[in-house]
Amino acid sequence: MLFHIAAAAVLTNVAFLEIYSFYNTEDPTDMQFLSDENPLHRVFVYGTLKRGEPNHNLIQDTKNGYAKFLGIGRTLTPYPLVIATKYNIPFLLKKPGIGHLVFGEVYDVDTKMLKKLDELEEHPALYERFQEDILWAAESKAKSTNNFEEVGILTRVWIYFLPQFKTSLLDGPLYSSYTNEGSHGLKYCEKYVRDPSYDHRKEVQ
Repeated sequence: MLFHIAAAAVLTNVAFLEIYSFYNTEDPTDMQFLSDENPLHRVFVYGTLKRGEPNHNLIQDTKNGYAKFLGIGRTLTPYPLVIATKYNIPFLLKKPGIGHLVFGEVYDVDTKMLKKLDELEEHPALYERFQEDILWAAESKAKSTNNFEEVGILTRVWIYFLPQFKTSLLDGPLYSSYTNEGSHGLKYCEKYVRDPSYDHRKEVQ
């Protein structure tokens, strides 16, 4: 009897460790879902939502839902990443084959957090959320942007694109990655200090 109790305790501990490892692993292939009712959605962010950027606090705030940083991502196709409007907003234009392979960050988020991201990005009135395949690697493996072909894993993510845009946006600088502190000197203006009557969509669409 004692042997059976001890064996059951060992099996319980092993199962717990397997579950713990599953949800804490850095291996991208192990990330799954929270539940059938509230699945995780994989998102690629390339602008102000990244760590250290002006809107990252939205992802950090647990009141907005669940989010887990998974690693670094890179598009498989070149896209034009621009900074536009008088508020210096980064836009990824839905124009494949022009620009650069774009680097960003990959997160798993729940449905509540995804809705918050949709609100910030004004989806679908301004940005639209599309599913794309990208390369993705744990940050510890992506030691430089030059080794992505070696360490990257193919994964499908949501990306916010600007599908309708003025062609004049393509005349300016096109970036492979974004930071608000970049040498471009174009500081992002957060929503709470903008003129509420100003419609930046008229500048880009």
